[in-house]
Amino acid sequence: MLASATTPLKADTSNGTAPSSITSIAQSEALEERLYEISAMDISSLNGPEKIALRSEVKSIKKELQALDNGGLYISVGAAIIIILLLIIIL
Repeated sequence: MLASATTPLKADTSNGTAPSSITSIAQSEALEERLYEISAMDISSLNGPEKIALRSEVKSIKKELQALDNGGLYISVGAAIIIILLLIIIL
């Protein structure tokens, strides 16, 4: 009956960023830059162990980026519909 998809909602942090969030932003930009460097590499010239090491580095960078970006609030579509209906009934 109700869909179970999730919709990410993120707070706007452009006005007051804390020093820790500034360092995490700089760190995430550095990690993304490293991912761009890896994607621009000529992987065909690498041997087997180098490819495996590069693949594991990409996986670890993606996990770290996901951990840094874990500040969102996720609500399901069904919960959003219920919230909207409650607001319509109340107002």
